[in-house]
Amino acid sequence: MGLDIKFPIGLMFAIFGMILTIEGLFTLGSTELYERSLNVNINLWSGLFMLVFGSLMLFLSIRKKKAPK
Repeated sequence: MGLDIKFPIGLMFAIFGMILTIEGLFTLGSTELYERSLNVNINLWSGLFMLVFGSLMLFLSIRKKKAPK
């Protein structure tokens, strides 16, 4: 089958990961914002994990397209 959903999923996770990472970096010193999450900057950490996962999916998608048939 020619259907490969790794590229759109990777792109979506990479974009959302960048948005959350930037938000986490801008709210780094806000203690009252992260009081409910035990003072863990959840936006930064979830954004970084999403960015890594999205980048991995994009890498795998591009690598598969360049593979010889």
